[in-house]
Amino acid sequence: MLTTKLTLADFLSLEAGPESRCEFVDGEIVELPPESEENVVIASYLVAQLLRRFPFDWVRQGRTELVVSGRVRIPDLMVLGEDLVLALQGQSRSTITEEMPAPLLVVEVVSPGKVNEDRDYRYKRSQYAARRIGEYWIVDPSRDRVTVLTLVDGLYEAQELMVSDTLTSPQFPGLSLDVAQILNPRGES
Repeated sequence: MLTTKLTLADFLSLEAGPESRCEFVDGEIVELPPESEENVVIASYLVAQLLRRFPFDWVRQGRTELVVSGRVRIPDLMVLGEDLVLALQGQSRSTITEEMPAPLLVVEVVSPGKVNEDRDYRYKRSQYAARRIGEYWIVDPSRDRVTVLTLVDGLYEAQELMVSDTLTSPQFPGLSLDVAQILNPRGES
């Protein structure tokens, strides 16, 4: 049986249903599974914290597509910046194309399993660096750590933060978050 792979243009021309969450990887549409409750709570906590610092239309959670290296990803959350918000205005689809400015920050909350770990730690890391995203946070509840990646000369330099640490954004002076609170926003033992 012969299967035809889609091009990026084919994928971007499709009309998605209001509830579908799909990424485009290597010519195929990959439906994303529902997030775990823990990941939803962590991402929501981070959105609440980022909204204290940035205008509401700069902060995006799990619905805006990002074209990177010929693929379409849907990060758990992003901080866009003024130029990118302006570039998206009037678009029929909330998709950040390669011609648009890069987001200022992308955050991924790692879901359990080797496939998910590889995607967030390896593949997205190289794709986001190629897209020149200045800061990338990997929040990993199963390992009780947050990795802050800062783009330096086209590659990410990593700082691993444990539960007792404070995340201080290299790009946004004054943005400081308690890692224990990020990993356990409800404060449960």
